[in-house]
Amino acid sequence: MPASPLNVVERLADGLAIVRLNRPDRLNALSQEAVSALTATLDEIARDDSLRVVILTGEGRGFCAGWDLKSKLQGEDGGESGVSGLYGGQERFAGMIRRLREMGKVVIAAVNGVAVGAGLGLALAADIRLAARSASFHIGAIRIGLTAGECGISYHLPRLVGASRAFELMLTGRPVDAEEAARIGLVSAVADDASLIERARSMAGDILRNSPYSVRQTKRLMWANLEAPSLDAAIELENRAQVLALLTDDFAEASAAFAEKRPPRFTGR
Repeated sequence: MPASPLNVVERLADGLAIVRLNRPDRLNALSQEAVSALTATLDEIARDDSLRVVILTGEGRGFCAGWDLKSKLQGEDGGESGVSGLYGGQERFAGMIRRLREMGKVVIAAVNGVAVGAGLGLALAADIRLAARSASFHIGAIRIGLTAGECGISYHLPRLVGASRAFELMLTGRPVDAEEAARIGLVSAVADDASLIERARSMAGDILRNSPYSVRQTKRLMWANLEAPSLDAAIELENRAQVLALLTDDFAEASAAFAEKRPPRFTGR
């Protein structure tokens, strides 16, 4: 019997794809092979102009249990020894985070079960997070002699929940359940386990009803202006994106649709 793929991509109508991490027997922990597979999948999705929203989730009872400690961290050439080899492996590991952030698609993390370490890093790098009631978020590395800063956690977490709370969570390594995650702003909403993907698809549908330019540029503006050095710099980026939006066919179509009291038909132009 052939081996199951390490992640499964389901392409749906109207620009939506669901990516499922597929090592359910290991709570979707990341092996070297799983990192390579997810990296390739994210690259493929980034190149696919027909896709606009991606839902990232895990198969089975877990979202992602982080690094599989039974797997060795390796660089691109498979080297295992010394700082250079380990650093190369860590860079490949963190490369998944950069891909999620940089792709011109909206990423919704539908977190089912545990999100530990790199699994938490993947969820934090998404644009939107939804949690099943069974979800829990763990910064596991601090409890096994490693730093809590991995896979962008020390960058994303304080921007989502504030620096004071991020310090506490990262230094203690205590788990955060779904209800607390919603209360502190780590996730947007909590859903019953059985309806998590349906909730994510509904949210994706709300996003897909907006024009492609508007969605893509809003994602870029949000991430860019989290780093804006001043209000003036942020407004300058907003002004540029808004003036360009005024020149799109989709803005003209939206204006006509509003006047005619009908849904707009966006083309992405």
